[in-house]
Amino acid sequence: MTWRRKFRGSLLDGATEFIGRPFTEWAAERGISIDDIEGNADLQSARIFPVCRNVAEAGLALRWMLGEPGLDGGRKVWNECTRKLSADDISAEANLQRLVAQRRAYRSQNWAALAKNYEHSVFYQTDLDDAAREFAQFGIQEPAPIADTAPLLTRIHDSMFRSELARLRGEECQTAEDKAFTLLRNGLTVQALTEKQQPRMSVYGDQIVWARSPVRIDIAGGWTDTPPYCLMEGGSVVNLAIELNGQPPLQTYVRPCREPHIVLRSIDLGAVEEVYTYEQLADMRHVGSPFSIPKAALALAGFLPEYSLETYPTLESQLRAFGCGLEITLLSAIPAGSGLGTSSMLASTVLGALNDFCGLAWDKNEIGRRTLVLEQLLTTGGGWQDQFGGILQGVKLLQTACGFDQSPTVRWLPSDLFTRAEYKPCHLLYYTGITRTAKSILAEIVRRMFLNQSDELRLLREMKRHSLDMYEAIQRADFTQMGRLVRKTWSQNRALDSGSAPSDVRRMTDLIDDLALGYKLAGAGGGGYLYIVAKDPDAAARIKQVFNDNRPNANARFVDMSLSDKGLQVSRS
Repeated sequence: MTWRRKFRGSLLDGATEFIGRPFTEWAAERGISIDDIEGNADLQSARIFPVCRNVAEAGLALRWMLGEPGLDGGRKVWNECTRKLSADDISAEANLQRLVAQRRAYRSQNWAALAKNYEHSVFYQTDLDDAAREFAQFGIQEPAPIADTAPLLTRIHDSMFRSELARLRGEECQTAEDKAFTLLRNGLTVQALTEKQQPRMSVYGDQIVWARSPVRIDIAGGWTDTPPYCLMEGGSVVNLAIELNGQPPLQTYVRPCREPHIVLRSIDLGAVEEVYTYEQLADMRHVGSPFSIPKAALALAGFLPEYSLETYPTLESQLRAFGCGLEITLLSAIPAGSGLGTSSMLASTVLGALNDFCGLAWDKNEIGRRTLVLEQLLTTGGGWQDQFGGILQGVKLLQTACGFDQSPTVRWLPSDLFTRAEYKPCHLLYYTGITRTAKSILAEIVRRMFLNQSDELRLLREMKRHSLDMYEAIQRADFTQMGRLVRKTWSQNRALDSGSAPSDVRRMTDLIDDLALGYKLAGAGGGGYLYIVAKDPDAAARIKQVFNDNRPNANARFVDMSLSDKGLQVSRS
């Protein structure tokens, strides 16, 4: 209970409150004559606090004063006490510096005890960012290493706490931080990696498997799908699968080739690589490499020994047993840094094509789950909403429970607010021509998740609740409320990462703010595509005119967006 009344007023005045009730009632309940209290003209100066001889007496007196008026021992201590103090006396006589020092000493002892007894305490559920500062500031000894048998999430929190403590003390901290991310990666991938694959050529020698995917825009709850937050509390996201300029923008083609090797091509990047050995295929962890994604996808499909049910001495021998080599061609008709979940959906598209070509029998949910594993293998991290947002068609609420099994349940939403004639023109997608990579942003936000940073967790919980508000607005076909909630979504994103609203983007949105119900950048990076919900079709036309007259750079442009009613598609020639 919190008491907010002012500590003042005559003790005889029924409006003067003490411990949440009129002082007159408090005194009558304890048989105290107010006339006998020294300084009774004002509560602040009333001498009602006994100076006790020992802790036992103080405990009895406190119990009697606070909530046990029938406690005879407490009444006796209070009545027989030879000296009582007022609030004014306490303020004047207390050694505040010593009190603060005493509290700090107690707190330091408590921190050490909580950490030592972590198996039965709340230490790893506390704000570990704050804990690390306290340990560093007051010279508290670093806790002893915890057991390898401790729960995985506990070990993850422990590693990041030690990293933060080392950083604050000016010591080497990267090793412990890397350990936290490695433990997280292992926890997310262990199940999929134990389910080894046996790829078999399942097409005719002249067939081509063609996979194509939309991308996604999240309109509420983005970031709550990101490990480790979703592992601790579950995620909740509303997003929609969209096609650009009437086409699914991400495409993968897989065809057999006679030679027992793998050929990787990228149409948009104009790059080609030929893979002849397991070593070449395993060389995948280069962020920005044109073929990191297909190499990791091939590994998960069983073309590396550690992921294959069968063992082969070389990649060539495996491909000969498979029946052919593979030629994989990628097309991403989206600029890098778009914010539309491109890399995740490209990974899903490649996995979807390989699934059909190799007869792996994965459904869409399994493809989404393996996309999360793939991103962990590439150390790019990320959550699950990017891939599930595009693999699954339309508008939907995606939710997961806590734990390492992050397979979302889907609640489909009506598409009326996005497809009906009076609403469809109001949904605008503008490529800003501004890019900002999300990996460093992701790493910092995830680091704060590891540390249970209280402000961040509070905001993420608010984002989860917000996703349910968006769900309700779309269910009710409330277009105005939906647009306003998009505006709130971007406000939440900016609170989580101030860099997600670059000055160039703010200058643009200022030009059309009164014409839009809401707007947000599509992804975490703070650039790429700007999604706008105009107030009405006339406002949408004016927004187009304003942006066309004020282009921030030569590449900025409007792109036609439409709701995808199919999601990931895979077919054969």
